[in-house]
Parts: sequence; C-alpha cells; structure tokens
Amino acid sequence: MDKKTKAVIASSVLVVAAGAIPALGAGGDDAGEREVPITGTELERASAAALEHVGQGKVTETEIGDEESYYEVEVTLDDGTQLDVQLDKGFAVVGTESDGVGGDDLGDDGDR
Repeated sequence: MDKKTKAVIASSVLVVAAGAIPALGAGGDDAGEREVPITGTELERASAAALEHVGQGKVTETEIGDEESYYEVEVTLDDGTQLDVQLDKGFAVVGTESDGVGGDDLGDDGDR
C-alpha cells in the first residue's frame, strides 16, 4: 500500500471517529443534570396529590425541578404502567403522562 492510500484511509478513520465522539457523550439521559428527589413533608403532600389524582398505584420515584413542572411523581400501577404526575409548587396537578407498559398519554386532564 502506498503512502497516498494510507493517508486517505487514515483521514477517513479520523473523520468517522470524530463524528462518533459527540454521539458517545449524548447518552440521552442528561448526564450533566442530577435529579433531586422530593423529601419530608413535601414528599408526603406530593405523593398524596398524585395518588389521589391517579386513583391507585404506588409512588416509585419523585423529582423536584422537573423540566415540565415543579414536582414530578412517578406512580406505578398494578399492571406495571408508569404514570408521571406533574405538580405545581402548591401540589396541584398540572399534567399526567404515561411512560410505561400502557404507553398511552393521558394528557393534562389525566383521563384514561
């Protein structure tokens, strides 16, 4: 293999590698952002509001400062469906969305 062919191959490898590096960091889970769980009396109030809104299930995860609302409460239903209940600072429901087994989006009113 001559020097020119080697140079073309080496350049091609570098171009492909350079394109792959940003994709490796993209991960999809906002690696630079840390989720902060709800605690204390806020956890009790947020959990009660979410469960009352959904009507069943178990609180399986919480977050303060979610990108969609002030509080987010994940409720897992008996069938495995996971619902994200979005709450404002006063614990009022501002939206509900399914991100699990059922996969149906409940919209802002939470109707199934």
